[in-house]
Amino acid sequence: MTAQRANRGTTRDLGLLLLRVGVGGALFAHGSQKLFGWFGGGGVEGTAEFLGSAGFEPPKLNATLAGAGEAGSGLLLALGLGTGPAAAAATATMATASSVHAPNGFFNTSGGYELPATYALAATALALTGPGRISLDHATGHLLSRSGLTWLAYAGAIAGAAYTIWSRRQTLEAREGATDDNET
Repeated sequence: MTAQRANRGTTRDLGLLLLRVGVGGALFAHGSQKLFGWFGGGGVEGTAEFLGSAGFEPPKLNATLAGAGEAGSGLLLALGLGTGPAAAAATATMATASSVHAPNGFFNTSGGYELPATYALAATALALTGPGRISLDHATGHLLSRSGLTWLAYAGAIAGAAYTIWSRRQTLEAREGATDDNET
C-alpha cells in the first residue's frame, strides 16, 4: 500500500511539472513576443500599436505590463517558484486578454477567448493544487507561495485586471462618442 501511495505522489508531481512547464513555457513565449519581438512578435512597439487601437491607454505601458505579466508569470510557473502569485498574474493578464477576444466568441479559430481563458483556468488550477514536489517552491518551503500571499495576489491582480478592462471600455466609448460627434 505504501509503495502504491508513493507512486501516485510521483506521478502527480510529474503531471504538475508537465502542466507548469507547458503552460508556463507558452505564457513566457507569448510575453516574449510582446516584450522582445521574439518568436515573430511585434515587441513593445508593435504590441503598443495594437493595444492602442484596441483602446488600451497608454498603449506602451499596457504593452510592457502585458508582456511582463505573461513572460514573468510564465517563467515563474515553469520553475514552480512563487506559484500562487505567479498564477494570479497569469490569470489577471489572461482575463484582460479574454475581454479583448470576447466579441469574437469562444473559439480561437474565430479570434475568440478560448486560448487566454484556458491559460487562466490552468494557472488557477496550479494555484489551487500547488506546484508539486518537483519545484523551487517545494525546495524553498513554499516561502513565496503561502496561501495568504496567493489570495492577496489574486485580489490585487483581479482588481488590476478589472480596472484595466473598465478603463479600456471608457476609452472605446469616448472614441465612439467622438466619432458620432464628427458625423453630425
